Amino acid sequence: MDQLNDSMVSEFVLLGLSGSWKTKVFLMLTFSTLYLGIIVGNLFIVILVIADSHLHSPMYFLLGNLSLNDVWVSSTTVPKMISDLLKEHRVISFRSCMTQICFIHIIGEVEMVLLIAMAFDRYTAICKPLHYLRIMSPKLCISFVIAGWVTGVVHALSQFSFVINLPFCGPNEVDSFYCDFPRIIQLACTDGGKFEFVVAANSGFMSMGAFFLLLLSYVFILVTVWKRSSGDLSKALVTLSAHITVVVLSFTPCMFLYVWPFPTSSIDKYLFILDFAITPALNPVIYTLRNKDILVSIQRLYKRLAYDKFC
Repeated sequence: MDQLNDSMVSEFVLLGLSGSWKTKVFLMLTFSTLYLGIIVGNLFIVILVIADSHLHSPMYFLLGNLSLNDVWVSSTTVPKMISDLLKEHRVISFRSCMTQICFIHIIGEVEMVLLIAMAFDRYTAICKPLHYLRIMSPKLCISFVIAGWVTGVVHALSQFSFVINLPFCGPNEVDSFYCDFPRIIQLACTDGGKFEFVVAANSGFMSMGAFFLLLLSYVFILVTVWKRSSGDLSKALVTLSAHITVVVLSFTPCMFLYVWPFPTSSIDKYLFILDFAITPALNPVIYTLRNKDILVSIQRLYKRLAYDKFC
């Protein structure tokens, strides 16, 4: 990467989250707790899905992949954000910054595809229950995961190829706790107009397109259920409420940053705390509290452990 970029800037200064020393200590403890919850909660779901044969179904296969993806997405930014909170000089090398950007966009795209796959899974289960297992075959589920990673790599590299060759000669201060295309392009020593358009057309279009596609799919499911059940939507709403909540939490920061990709305020960095820390911590709770299969599986696991302990 250093060979491709002959700029004077070899590192960026992350301004991070402002506040007093006490505020920073509070934020460090808060985000450390959230990150621990993200790791424990999401990996617990992954282990539960693998270990319990009753959860070997398309829906839980996709949920397990989403939980694993939440671990990756938070790990790209949260550990460094925690370590930087108590530092006076918060820097990230050019190479590390570019690597972080790539991973954020690859993993973000994987999450979009997984959420679309989960919406399709719910559509099939609710609207075509007799054909569910035939349509949601293991091959299709694996194809969704592979498609997510392939799309993520293509999406990230298509923007990365533009940014890596930009000249950076100063300033090098990034008003955020992580690196991303919009704020990095603003620091380039050249007219970034065409690159701004690339980011808006690429990330902005994909975020908006996926968000409205998901909303339309949920509306279609609800309309189908309403027609078949004479207006009784209670069961469908209970089933879909978790998915809709996750979609809104996941896409709101993305649309705010990438549809208007070059912000004039620092609000976006606080919104992305939602994406990197809060939503991944909430997902295990959202998907388990109203999910009878998961709750029953947890009870089975608890009884098995208790039995093994006394035997």
